[in-house]
Amino acid sequence: MSQKLNAALLGASGYTGADLMRLGALHPNIQFTVLTANTHAGKPVDEVFPHLGGVDLPQLQRAEGVDWSVLDVVFCGLPHATSQQIVSEIVKLTDKPKIIDMSADFRLRDPEHYKTWYGNAHVDPTLQDIAAYGLTEHNRQAIREKRIIACPGCYPTAVLLALLPLAKAQLINVDALIVDAKSGVTGAGRGLKQNTLAAEAGESISPYAVGAHRHTAELEQEIGAVAGKTIKVNFTPHLIPMSRGELITAHVELEKGKSVNDLRAALESTYEDEPFVRVLAQGKMPSTGMVRGSNTCVINVFEDRIPGRAVVIAALDNLVKGSAGQAVQNFNVAFGLEETTGLSQLPMFP
Repeated sequence: MSQKLNAALLGASGYTGADLMRLGALHPNIQFTVLTANTHAGKPVDEVFPHLGGVDLPQLQRAEGVDWSVLDVVFCGLPHATSQQIVSEIVKLTDKPKIIDMSADFRLRDPEHYKTWYGNAHVDPTLQDIAAYGLTEHNRQAIREKRIIACPGCYPTAVLLALLPLAKAQLINVDALIVDAKSGVTGAGRGLKQNTLAAEAGESISPYAVGAHRHTAELEQEIGAVAGKTIKVNFTPHLIPMSRGELITAHVELEKGKSVNDLRAALESTYEDEPFVRVLAQGKMPSTGMVRGSNTCVINVFEDRIPGRAVVIAALDNLVKGSAGQAVQNFNVAFGLEETTGLSQLPMFP
């Protein structure tokens, strides 16, 4: 495909919106014609994001009055609850644009689970029938077929890429998963929050949402689906004093007779032809510095000193592979483009 597709980005003033514009502006098949940011409506993009100065992008506007029928794709970077309202409106008004949603509103297939974890009833539960969970490497067919693509959260992207192949191959005990996760402060969004102020987040690391982080629901849904049963995951996230980057450490119990070599073989077999997932050489430690600014996830597995256990570690950029980059990757799949289009940038170093 050589033509440009008309695209809207809703919620363009957030961190994920900024990265989506950065990636989309150089994508040969994306033409941003609508950028919404209600609190900054009427401003040029470079007034909100000076680093995008000189890029040909439309002025920011309010979402009201947008003609959805002339769009090919809508990228949605709005908060949960807000996203489902506007997506419901689009679906009712027109059957044209595909919707690639970076919020949590369409990730959970069971609307009751959504209500439990997010505190409000879903505006239109029937939309789940036309939604695909957008973990690209594991759900391409549904991404091609469904109208709404629900991009996973940044934590689930890293954890599921690391653990789904192992759960699917029945190499690990899915009832004994312990996941320690760490993310840069952009994972908390761009809004003013005391715990992300430089004076409070700098030189400090802190856990949050202990035992109750909403991304746990995605982990339990997706790992439980391949395991064929309901599971519980022990998941603890931490805020670390850097802008972007994410690293997860999963402590797993091996199934009887299985070894770390079996885990490595399963990961290598699953991802050997994947452009954005790299299983590192034996003994090499994943780090956020390996992936900063790229759409790559690096994974490795290590033998624990405790018999019958292993440690699986994955790192990605929470704003790229964990959000905006994965959205572009899903766009490419949905529209039949080469999957790496617009995503070939190498990691930044240092």
